[in-house]
Amino acid sequence: MGDRVMPALKDVPVTIIGAGIAGLTAACAMAQRGARVTVLERAGALREVGAGLQISPNAVRVLTALGLWPRFEAISVRSERVELRDSVGRQVARLDLARHRPKDRFRFVHRARLVAMLEEAARDAGVEVILGHEVDELPEAPLLIGADGLKSHLRRELNGPEIPFFTGQTAWRALIPAEADPAPAAQVFMGPGRHLVSYPLGFGLRNIVAVVERPDWQDEGWSLPGDPAELRAAFARFGGPVQDWLGRVDSVGVWGLFRHPVAAHWQDGHRALIGDAAHPTLPFLAQGAVMAIEDAWVLAACLDADPDHAAALARFQALRAPRCQQIVEAANANARNYHLRGPTRAVAHAGLRAVSRMAPTRLIERFAWLYDYDPTAA
Repeated sequence: MGDRVMPALKDVPVTIIGAGIAGLTAACAMAQRGARVTVLERAGALREVGAGLQISPNAVRVLTALGLWPRFEAISVRSERVELRDSVGRQVARLDLARHRPKDRFRFVHRARLVAMLEEAARDAGVEVILGHEVDELPEAPLLIGADGLKSHLRRELNGPEIPFFTGQTAWRALIPAEADPAPAAQVFMGPGRHLVSYPLGFGLRNIVAVVERPDWQDEGWSLPGDPAELRAAFARFGGPVQDWLGRVDSVGVWGLFRHPVAAHWQDGHRALIGDAAHPTLPFLAQGAVMAIEDAWVLAACLDADPDHAAALARFQALRAPRCQQIVEAANANARNYHLRGPTRAVAHAGLRAVSRMAPTRLIERFAWLYDYDPTAA
């Protein structure tokens, strides 16, 4: 961001709506730069049910720059590879992250542990976190940050009402007891019109996300209780370890997957959107939480580099919008690729097997643009 005489965030009051990953990371990044930060959260306590996250090196660089790597390492576990398998369980492709990108840190973490860690770090940095505060009207503040997710009040005010597009897919999310010494891998089982992803979270837990094409769904809420029997029936033909995993599911959340556009307007000179409020994404590239962490750092850095808030926020959107658009589009493409049918599926899987066998680094390097990005240098 260049040399500067005085950090521009020093003693600036900042109000953040939402104490999720985006809001709390932004609170840490701004408070460490001297801002006086208040976070307003409608929930009475920061609780998360059944949710695992994959955190790639682009976000780990931010957590490290915030001085949080030791805490994060303690609550997360290493991810060494991604295995793509067909519905029977046969390997289609393998991305060997530990072998081909040994300097990068890929991690699995329970969302609740990450949120708790960020809340503690924010309070340590002097942030005031106010729980049980329902924001019915947007507060007046010199700087107001909307980190309040899909149904953000501020997004609606900056962009007007929007109608999301239902993808025709619904997802189940569950946590189950992990087997002893689970493989440090994200495993993706791909079948016609459906797929299932699972990975260990440490602390005796395994995360499952299962997606099926189902055109009759209406609800976008993602913490609705689902029926484990319905999940088992939807994936009854899947092989490998899937039946054993699903047999251990005793409660499951279900939600419809909707596509929202990346917001056209992220800011208006003194208010700004970050995380899902700016760019909701489908969960097919494991970058939703990662984008939120990237946003938080870049927003704080832009504001700290320029005392003109309007210029700083315009710079923030200019830096972030093209990258987030690219990530959202890549996640949309994965949604299609995981669910191929018939001859198209056979050809695609044969191609992946060949590339994985003959040029294994090529699959990983297709995502170099994603993982090599360093928000702290942007």
